[in-house]
Amino acid sequence: MMTYAQAIRFLYGLRLFGSTFGLEATRQLAALTGNPQAKLRFIHVAGTNGKGSTCAMLESIYRAAGLRVGLFTSPHLVSFRERIQVNRQLIPEPEVVRLVAELRAANQGNEATLFEFATVMALKFFAEQKCDLVIWETGLGGRLDATNIITPLASVITNIAYDHQQWLGDTLEKIAAEKAGIIKPGVPVLTAADAPEALRVIEQAAEQKGAALTRVQAPPAAGRPPCASLPGEHQKLNAALALATVEILQKQMPVTPENIRAGLAGVNWPGRLQLIEKPGGQKILLDGAHNVAGAETLGAALKKHFADARPVLIFGALVDKNWPDICRVLAPLAAKVFTVPVASERTAGADELAMAFRSGNPAAEVAASENLAAALNASKDEPFIVVTGSLYLVGEALERLGFFPADGGERGLNEWNPPKILQ
Repeated sequence: MMTYAQAIRFLYGLRLFGSTFGLEATRQLAALTGNPQAKLRFIHVAGTNGKGSTCAMLESIYRAAGLRVGLFTSPHLVSFRERIQVNRQLIPEPEVVRLVAELRAANQGNEATLFEFATVMALKFFAEQKCDLVIWETGLGGRLDATNIITPLASVITNIAYDHQQWLGDTLEKIAAEKAGIIKPGVPVLTAADAPEALRVIEQAAEQKGAALTRVQAPPAAGRPPCASLPGEHQKLNAALALATVEILQKQMPVTPENIRAGLAGVNWPGRLQLIEKPGGQKILLDGAHNVAGAETLGAALKKHFADARPVLIFGALVDKNWPDICRVLAPLAAKVFTVPVASERTAGADELAMAFRSGNPAAEVAASENLAAALNASKDEPFIVVTGSLYLVGEALERLGFFPADGGERGLNEWNPPKILQ
């Protein structure tokens, strides 16, 4: 009988196959498990930033309406189980064990990647749980992402910015084309993208597929609809996108204004502008600002909500991110900076990060720390700390701060080898 630890070790083994673009392996594995996606209804969400928050809002609204809602997201902060949730309850450990055993047997002879395997695990679990609706987040891109084997009720593209250029393309047009790959014939599509070159690509894809396109913009302050409990001005746009999606799907999935208010008021999405107050009054803000657009959003939030504070910044990033420009954006915001390595094979060096911060803010006190624990210890008497950069770092911080009862043994499942070049 397999244990949970053994199931996790098996999933670690799938990382050896790296990450691939293409739908065939996922389709084959889904077919071997009875094509569970055919029994489910989906809202498919892609985009550069804001995917997770928008998914969390949609999930909360539909759950408030009394539906049984599946939620599939990635990466996880601490536990693999975060990726597969029903009514915001993490998939139980025994279910992970059972699904890994069943899919491993079905997958004999095939080389499914970890993400492909997890995608089909989620489909099977959601179908077994008889979910009324699944909020379905893409992993990387959209067109050839494993999640794209489904046909949703609506396709949502939050925005288009620079991230993963090595694999999605080095222009906003190329990135938009990959994200727009989730658009299906006749299925309504909504987007909050505003970059003209990206928007043109999305409009052309929608027209070619006969998919009605709705553009969503941040509502004006006057008459603004209820916003989610998540902090940050950018969440108003994410909320507007979620509300527009709910409105378009009213006939298939009726929702009342009371459901919307209750759903938005109860949204929970850890690690994104998440404020923690420790005994003694120290405040720690956690935010996974892992690309330039995310760093700019964090900067705007700090200026709006913590205008008088000069936080201590603890920062770590992956080497394949645009960390020089992220450091440039964040450097003026802090009087003291600790750079740290991320617990990842792809970490950027703390010394290199420190040099970038010194260049961006010569007046700041900048030090390269051995690890996150050392940086947190060096900041223990500071009134306000911001931990940011990689979501891997944010997950480690949540774990160290006691918000997840885990030992770090599952965070490494977020690792993946560079995917094969797009076909």
